[in-house]
Amino acid sequence: MKTTTVETAERGRSPLGAYIRFLVDGPHGNMIHSTVPPGMVGRACRFRTIDEYWFVLSGGGEIWRRAADGRESITRLIPGVCVDVPLGTAFQYRCTGDGPLVFTCTAMPPWPGDDEALLVDGPWTPSVDVEPPGSLT
Repeated sequence: MKTTTVETAERGRSPLGAYIRFLVDGPHGNMIHSTVPPGMVGRACRFRTIDEYWFVLSGGGEIWRRAADGRESITRLIPGVCVDVPLGTAFQYRCTGDGPLVFTCTAMPPWPGDDEALLVDGPWTPSVDVEPPGSLT
């Protein structure tokens, strides 16, 4: 059994640009806490082996998704919204609010490493070097 808090979780950076905290790991999946600073646009990618499930905690943003069959959508990310990123789906996210976009992200099976993300072209120009104010990381 494992217990952690956002404040004590190990910190890192996703290969797409978000500031992350590693919440919990298990044999069937893992969960991170993601923070996207105001104005940041992540890199677009698709995953090699995993599905992801997001739950938005605070802030505002958008996610673009292109399914394997070519269907595309842009979904508004606001508190309480859940989205999935099924295996083979290209996606890109951005923070559109004045404050950070914050969400949990569950990967199934567990995240295997940063080479999981295959970069692709998305609708927005990435800006992953925007540094968050204060202690978002």
